[in-house]
Amino acid sequence: MLILKWIFIVIAILILYLCFWPIDIDPVAWEPKTDKGLIGEFAPNSYLSNAEILGVGDGIGPEDIVLDNEGRIYAPYEDGRILRYDSNGKNGQLFVETGGRPLGLEFDASGTLIICDANKGLLAASPDGKLSTILTEVAGIPLKFADDVDIAKNGIIYFTDASSRWGIEDYRSDIVEHRPYGRLISFDPNKEIANVLLDGLYFANGVAISADQTFVLVNETSEYRIQKVWISGKKTGQSEILMDNLPGFPDGISSNGKGTYWIAMPALRKEIIDNLASKPFVRKIILRLPEDLQPAPDRHGFVLGIDGTGRIIHNLQYPSPESFSPITSVEEHEGYLYLGSLTYEGFARVKAPD
Repeated sequence: MLILKWIFIVIAILILYLCFWPIDIDPVAWEPKTDKGLIGEFAPNSYLSNAEILGVGDGIGPEDIVLDNEGRIYAPYEDGRILRYDSNGKNGQLFVETGGRPLGLEFDASGTLIICDANKGLLAASPDGKLSTILTEVAGIPLKFADDVDIAKNGIIYFTDASSRWGIEDYRSDIVEHRPYGRLISFDPNKEIANVLLDGLYFANGVAISADQTFVLVNETSEYRIQKVWISGKKTGQSEILMDNLPGFPDGISSNGKGTYWIAMPALRKEIIDNLASKPFVRKIILRLPEDLQPAPDRHGFVLGIDGTGRIIHNLQYPSPESFSPITSVEEHEGYLYLGSLTYEGFARVKAPD
């Protein structure tokens, strides 16, 4: 009887802990569209099984990869370092250290590296590695989770603030809450003016400018969709959904400058997650469990190539525990796709499809 008494006490304490966890999270009910799975144009294949792993042993989580005009490779690691490699992915050397968590990278026309740092905001590193801060807030709201960036030919910087409420350490909280805290932002460095182009986004993530500079694509990770925002022409300022009900969580997106947009898909959708969309209280409880007991993504390399209308051109996968995954970014350069990952040790490259 004494043992049963203690079991009941432990269970009661656990229930109280789960129900009254001190972190203020307020999930909402929502209704995802039915996941059609990996069929048809999303059918599995093994294209990414040939990916070459680079940077092994140099650090964890180079989330985005970028190359300069000399073909040198830059990779941002979770400890704040951005390493520069030779064009063959060897001889990694420290280029700059942000002191935060660098994510999205892009070079401007002068060779300055523009950095989205989840903890520090929008940063810049000169060609000789001198670091400066561009923005830490926009429209009076701090940049809580600067995520991905692209730069137009006229020098305007387009980037995302994934969540104005949750930082990178609590990104699961943003996804579990399913509230539209994300923003797409533009910054004109000549006028030093920043504008919110689109807010109310569900985990605003990857950003890519069209080759003709007429629109920007932005991924909404927790809504399984991609939005198109017009930045020139008669539709300037308007937005529309380009792709919806994707079979996975879209993360980074990049343009190859020739009409193809590469989408990194770090994880497939899970039935349990969609089934819990209408049950905010249960999601709240699950988030408070140890991470090992929460739903986890399967190892599955997955990259999509689309055109500006959302038509799928390429479907590259490797559904295996041995795959380079989760893939969080894709960058095309001289016949190769360079793959980044938020949690993998190193980055990868694979020949781009014809």
